[in-house]
Amino acid sequence: MQQDLTTIKRRSAARLLGALPAAALVAVLAGCASPAGIEPQARPLDGAEVGLAGTEAAPAISFEWWRELGDAQLDRLVERALQDHPDLKVAQARLARAAAGVEGADAARWPQVNGSLDLTRQRYTENGAVPAPLAGSIRNSATLQLSGGWELDFFGRHRAQLEAAFGARRAAQAEVAAARVVLAANVVRQYVQLGRLFEQRAIAERTLAQRQEMLELVRQRVAAGLDTQVELRQGEGALPEIRQQIESLDEQIALARHALAALTAQAPGALDDLRPALPALRDVPVPQQLPADLLGRRPDVEAARWRVEAAARDVQVARTEFYPNVNLTAFVGLSSIGLDRLLEAGSRQYGAGPALRLPVFEAGRLRAQLRGRTADLDAAIESYNAAVLGAVRDVADQLASRRSVERQLREQQQAQAAAEAAYDYAVQRYRAGLGSYLTVLTAEQAVLAQRRLGADLKARTLDTHIALMRALGGGHAADATLARR
Repeated sequence: MQQDLTTIKRRSAARLLGALPAAALVAVLAGCASPAGIEPQARPLDGAEVGLAGTEAAPAISFEWWRELGDAQLDRLVERALQDHPDLKVAQARLARAAAGVEGADAARWPQVNGSLDLTRQRYTENGAVPAPLAGSIRNSATLQLSGGWELDFFGRHRAQLEAAFGARRAAQAEVAAARVVLAANVVRQYVQLGRLFEQRAIAERTLAQRQEMLELVRQRVAAGLDTQVELRQGEGALPEIRQQIESLDEQIALARHALAALTAQAPGALDDLRPALPALRDVPVPQQLPADLLGRRPDVEAARWRVEAAARDVQVARTEFYPNVNLTAFVGLSSIGLDRLLEAGSRQYGAGPALRLPVFEAGRLRAQLRGRTADLDAAIESYNAAVLGAVRDVADQLASRRSVERQLREQQQAQAAAEAAYDYAVQRYRAGLGSYLTVLTAEQAVLAQRRLGADLKARTLDTHIALMRALGGGHAADATLARR
């Protein structure tokens, strides 16, 4: 019995001693850094919260929407801008950099193999651990080795890094599309404004010719004794005013041509012969609804969404830093003292083994890193929300402006018709000696103002269409070939 009790005690002590390493490991793990309590606070907005309808499909927009305006000259300018402008090339370079980041993140998931050759001529100390005959001698040594390592992705660190790189690449792709939409819209808008200036200049030239005709009539009436020098001086003073307006328009035309040349990556004088015809540009109907899938058509919103995706994956990467890191390493090669013996069979060396690393105490570094990545995610989400709100407002503003301009244009056309009729009637009365020249000038001013307003409203109609095309994404659609793996 006493022997049995002694045996039981020995076995119990052995079990206790055997359990000590496991208990120590549990205690160490319990004391390790923890990501608990660090969570993102922001959340993305949905369509209903910003007033988007959920059932309407987004209007179909051509990828080359500017062709609907029916101007081949404009088409060539836009194509040149999209091919040569530096801003677009900068965005494309960023996309290439993001694509390289995907390749780098993908490469980290696989084994890495390196070769090395080290040659050393060394004197060995006489007072160290190296025995004679090496001690005190100068020898050549060499190592020719092939080594490899593979970090096993048990906790998804490399996968999360790859997903973050994919998100950054998709965001860069969307930013290229956004740069393309903005550049095309700027070219078309500048082209329309140049056409408006030429239309204004044509109106001014017609007015100048009209005033010259009236001045000749006044001179005839003065010669006949029907008018005085007052009417003659009034007619002569009206000419410099309109010539000054024409000169001012010529200056604006030159500046607009320079701006359009810069947008199309040309010298300032390259478009000196460009003369857009505003009336020839076709008007395009606008959609009546604000659709929910508008958010998927805006490249800036898409870029913001992919930035959120990348930031979320970065948070995952930061969380995996709290978990063990398991590596497999191996090497094989030759090592010798004396170069003549390097290739002998006895110089062979090799080895392999796993390595496990776990953060135990890092003074809050990993938690601070996780908080930083989580804050980046919150910022990315709020940036996405801001992009959504901006997109919705942008489209709503352009729709409201377009409808208002259409109503203004209808009223202006009626006002211009009335002003033209009043002017014709005033001229007839003046010719018949029933009205004064001042009445003719007043009527002419009203006609001139309405003609200018008509050209401005025509340009604004086209401008709001351009802005709406930009606000609706300019025909952008995500490229399925770059979808996340």
